[in-house]
Amino acid sequence: MELKKISNVEWEIPMQGKMNVPGRIFASEKLLNNIKKDKTLEQVKNVAMLPGILKASIAMPDAHQGYGFSIGGVAAFDIDKGIISPGGVGYDINCSVRLLKTNLTLADVEKKKKELIHSLFRTIPSGIGDRGKLKLSKNELDEVLANGAQWAVKKGYGKKEDYLHTEDEGKLPDANPLDVSERAKARGMPQLGSLGSGNHFLEIQKVDEIFDEKIAKIFGLEKDAITIMIHCGSRGLGHQVASDYIKLMGNEYGWPEQDRELVNAPINSELGKKYLSAMACAANFAFANKQLITHWIREGLKHYFPKFSAEVVYDICHNIAKFEKHLINGKQKEVLIMRKGATRSFGAGRKEIPLAYREYGQPVIIPGSMGTASYILVGTKKAEEVSFGSTAHGAGRVESRTQAKKELRGEDVKKELEKKGIDVEAGSLSGLAEEAPSAYKDVDEVVRASHEAGIGNLVARLKPIAVMKG
Repeated sequence: MELKKISNVEWEIPMQGKMNVPGRIFASEKLLNNIKKDKTLEQVKNVAMLPGILKASIAMPDAHQGYGFSIGGVAAFDIDKGIISPGGVGYDINCSVRLLKTNLTLADVEKKKKELIHSLFRTIPSGIGDRGKLKLSKNELDEVLANGAQWAVKKGYGKKEDYLHTEDEGKLPDANPLDVSERAKARGMPQLGSLGSGNHFLEIQKVDEIFDEKIAKIFGLEKDAITIMIHCGSRGLGHQVASDYIKLMGNEYGWPEQDRELVNAPINSELGKKYLSAMACAANFAFANKQLITHWIREGLKHYFPKFSAEVVYDICHNIAKFEKHLINGKQKEVLIMRKGATRSFGAGRKEIPLAYREYGQPVIIPGSMGTASYILVGTKKAEEVSFGSTAHGAGRVESRTQAKKELRGEDVKKELEKKGIDVEAGSLSGLAEEAPSAYKDVDEVVRASHEAGIGNLVARLKPIAVMKG
């Protein structure tokens, strides 16, 4: 496929055939070579053919092949002429990351980390079908779908500051539980407050390096301080919402010629609005899920540290569609942004940023693969100009889960991590093999490309000391 080099970290797929806009890829040459190994570039091109798309079909430095959109795909759509596609959001709606800063240091936990991660593994349910610790009525589940993390705080699972430091204050608007099928609710009801499987994790980390002292201080991060990162989503409920609406849209509007996985509905259609409502419900389920896990971390670690405290630095969305204002042809315009495996990276001044950070830009959390560093960045005005205020969401896979399991043994992955001083608790050894660091891109390179492109500036590096996997 023809690619035009814009800079060392920016590439263009020129408009051709049925493309309505060019493709734009943010990646170093090294990352681009990985991206070329699957159908990512073809997916970027296919997205560029969708009705009402604006400016460019974009891929982030961690991009790899996904369902419909590439994972790492970003696109903006005209509200009147554009579409909404479940393939532009993903099956794990609001799969996302929350970072907690604690009052502990490395010296406090170094000798206890194996015991701590084991305790958290027993306290927080994880795994494919694992049940949460709550028994909800149907009415209570509907309240969760409508109110997200704010429901959890109201019920005593946390405090107001938790959701104030969460994207959209932990509650997407226009979420009507009536738009979520009974089957989706039945799948979600027993799973609230559980971590899930696959790439979801809970990680105890130390702040290993500070790159921007001023912004790190604003975010409350200090060298050798202990942080806890939670990565999870909307579980079976979100997956079922995606499945339901893919089928409904295909039956109503047919299947796109370039890729049936890009099935869609007009934003303003009844079906488009119902999907956006159901998607918001699933996102709110995910926000509540992380809020409950946060509460159980606080409760669990107080048994070891009676004065333990953990504050939410930020909680971001990955797989989501949102109405936002962006500069289009020199004018501020409300558009629908789909981010699939991509993170918001808003610069200073945006009203969507919590007040504590608004003057500086939002925190951006880019988790590494299991056993590698994670990074905290800060959003930029440049990102708003060139990527609709978006950047990478993680390391991004280079191998499928099936391929990783063929090549690796979970026992070996566990030993390798323990050699690096990282204690691991996992639901299965095959799950460890699927998520081995070698199955992912180099997160250091992903973050370097983001920083060089100006779509997210480096603030701090976090190193894992103990990891819990579903």
